[in-house]
Amino acid sequence: MTVKKIVVIGPESTGKSSLCAKLAEHFDSIWCPEFAREYLTVNGKSYQYSDLLTIAQEQLKLEDSFTNELINKQESPLLFIDTDMYVMKVWCEYVFHQCHHFILEQICERKYDLYLLCDVDLPWVQDDLREYPEDGPRQELFQIYKDLLINQNVPWVTISGTFEEREHTAIEAVSKLLDQ
Repeated sequence: MTVKKIVVIGPESTGKSSLCAKLAEHFDSIWCPEFAREYLTVNGKSYQYSDLLTIAQEQLKLEDSFTNELINKQESPLLFIDTDMYVMKVWCEYVFHQCHHFILEQICERKYDLYLLCDVDLPWVQDDLREYPEDGPRQELFQIYKDLLINQNVPWVTISGTFEEREHTAIEAVSKLLDQ
């Protein structure tokens, strides 16, 4: 069985995790959470450049685990992923102005079927792990993600509007992918 992987990316507080959960429920599948949340909860919000490599490696292990679960159970061929190596690249470069070669290599090696780019048009929700509540950095990060997606070959869709509009747009995009 081939698993189709749909990645939900975007700046902080744009509804990525909620959207992944809704999509997994709608399509009777599962979703892979963002490992960074677990890592920072356990190790604290203060992190170093080397921590981002560890987070990236663990994120990929988590993704592989969820992929194998779908394959072994022969269930839904859809995996919704709340972050990928593009997110790690942006995080590394935005905070530390450099990126681990491992992350760049994984961007080239890993294959995905669809990206859903969450816009910053939702109100900011405070969370102890979030770093950029101001509109300026949020808009800048959104543009960085958009530029990355424009310059790669995987189809992508911008997800904006209310939670309901976001869910509707995302369901349409995934359904279109399945019809291909």
